[in-house]
Amino acid sequence: MMVRFPAATFRPAEAVTVLVGLGSNQGDRLRELRRAVQALDLHPEIEVTAWSSIYETTYVGPGRQDDYLNACLEVATALAPGVLLAVLKGIESRHGRMPGGHMKPRPIDLDLLFYGDNTLSGNDLTIPHPRIRDRAFVLEPLAEVAPAWVFPDSGETIGEACAKIRRKSGAGVRLQAGLSLAPAVIPGDGLTKEEWRAALAVYCR
Repeated sequence: MMVRFPAATFRPAEAVTVLVGLGSNQGDRLRELRRAVQALDLHPEIEVTAWSSIYETTYVGPGRQDDYLNACLEVATALAPGVLLAVLKGIESRHGRMPGGHMKPRPIDLDLLFYGDNTLSGNDLTIPHPRIRDRAFVLEPLAEVAPAWVFPDSGETIGEACAKIRRKSGAGVRLQAGLSLAPAVIPGDGLTKEEWRAALAVYCR
């Protein structure tokens, strides 16, 4: 179930709403996801405002890998796209992801999916992320958080793109109803940001 804070406790000046994808298939996968969320939310210029359920995904690609846990976040930030990307890559590195690890197992993977309604095409960063429409493990959690979000290049919504990929055959994406990015929290219980951070701190030691 998607969880959203009733009101942001901190919102940077001129903040942009950003969607971020998370994945892990090494180590304690759930802990790695929570640690990454904690690192983002403790950044002085980033506010985590909503998060999706957690899904388990069968790896598709060269060789064999363990299954992934995937989720998506909505955050507010005034950081420029390139700076935000550097923050994401820094978190990956500090949490043990090796350089040049594309299509390889990793403790944490953080993808900048959307940055407001902006588009960007460059060698290091393309926004929206160019492979969103092909990835059920991104679209399923993303459709929880922002189903009405519009792809700026096509006018298609995330919900519509998710419905399309559900009709295609491919890797299994399985909702993990017993797992949450917020430990021991029942959605709708009036969770405050301070309570959520405290719970994460316990589970991310």
